Amino acid sequence: MTYFRRNIERMSGYTPGEQPREPGFVKLNTNENPYPPSPKALKAVRAAVGKDLRLYPDPLATKVREKAAEVYGTKPERVLVGNGSDDCLTMIVRAFAGPGGRVAYPTPTYSLYRTLCLIENAKPVEVPFPPDFALPPKLARARARVTLVANPNSPSGTFVAPADLSKLARAMDGVLVIDEAYVDFAEQDCLRLVRRHRNVLVLRTFSKSFSLCGMRIGFAVGREELIDGLMKVKDSYNVNRLAAEAAVAALDDVDAMRRNADKVRATRARLMAGLEKLGWFVYPSQGNFVFARVRPPHSARECYEQLKRRRILVRYFDAPGLDDGLRISVGTNREIASLLRNLREICAPCA
Repeated sequence: MTYFRRNIERMSGYTPGEQPREPGFVKLNTNENPYPPSPKALKAVRAAVGKDLRLYPDPLATKVREKAAEVYGTKPERVLVGNGSDDCLTMIVRAFAGPGGRVAYPTPTYSLYRTLCLIENAKPVEVPFPPDFALPPKLARARARVTLVANPNSPSGTFVAPADLSKLARAMDGVLVIDEAYVDFAEQDCLRLVRRHRNVLVLRTFSKSFSLCGMRIGFAVGREELIDGLMKVKDSYNVNRLAAEAAVAALDDVDAMRRNADKVRATRARLMAGLEKLGWFVYPSQGNFVFARVRPPHSARECYEQLKRRRILVRYFDAPGLDDGLRISVGTNREIASLLRNLREICAPCA
């Protein structure tokens, strides 16, 4: 006997990256920023820890909406704030899809998309990426209520040009969600598509480039009619007081974020070059991570396990199309030098 709905009973939950319980690991498996958040954000959080914590936070996160609109050149009414951009994704699937509703996305990509569909009993429509991870032409013909595109994509790190996503928005009837969790490490973004298309939502997070994973805050940008509808399904007080203060302060110090992003991009180039010297195939990443396919006779699982024994964590996906590769977060220069040194030892006979 089960008390759960049938779709919940049948599904598997989302599997996050491993969190080590012991100190001393080089942690390159969950795409966290290796550099600390803005001192202004830390100061704002400390200042917010006081008697006001007994009060509910602003249910609309008004200050975050206003500051995000100022920084990104839009209107507060076009901004929806969530408990991480994952919360925004949850609202989107809940509001636009529902039981039986088609939700399309190219694969392989962020596995939470499928999980959210199954929770809502929506129908995931998975359209395979071509080998170069270009936008699949069949995506526009999926007849989906919602189409999700991670850009840059995870785990590949590849980027779809805004012009191609603009064509997709024009070709489809449903809502196009462009998930830009890693876009501050890329060369372009798609925010301008919100002004061009009434069916486009762009998601951002403070977890990656702003170094605020622990705060869990993100936002969506879209036309007022989309944001107003999503407001109906969000949790009442979905953004806590500390996270909102941190986000406003971080947006007030965007230059600090950009300096850290520049350092990540420089280290990313060194990581990609080092992996290519090992003979691995490396996709052109626009994120704060790299996906590389391991050359035989070594296997990705073997390299992952040997690195873990050496207290270095990377991400291995035991799934078709990904099980010959590793996703490696960009750490500090010292951490990446250690990773590459250990990989050269592991792959020494064939390097």
